[in-house]
Amino acid sequence: MTHNVVHFAIHADDVERARGFYEAVFGWRFEAWGPPGFYNIVTGTEASPGIHGALHQRDETLTGTGTRGYTCTVAVDDLDAIRRMVVANGGTIVYEEIEIPTVGTLTHFVDTEGNELAAMKYTRPMFGA
Repeated sequence: MTHNVVHFAIHADDVERARGFYEAVFGWRFEAWGPPGFYNIVTGTEASPGIHGALHQRDETLTGTGTRGYTCTVAVDDLDAIRRMVVANGGTIVYEEIEIPTVGTLTHFVDTEGNELAAMKYTRPMFGA
């Protein structure tokens, strides 16, 4: 497996405001999926699909400090091995395992610089994984 970045997630205080921003600025399309206020983001076209994204409510209110950014997800074959490598190389596991029905199993972790990212073992190939 090539371990490509296959997904990004935009965390928003006001999901509809953020949706309007990205629609207007980049022309991205949003498709309701899962819980209320959760959208899949379509960044490209059929000929040039781009990267898969999501927009959803922020888990924690921002404090006004630190970097604000997207959470990227890397496609992997073995979550256990990735978690071991994260810890062995100075990272910290945030969420051990989150099962997303029909999509796969996800783990969130923080790198040595405090950046949060995710690794996903997909149940089936999707989003360029």
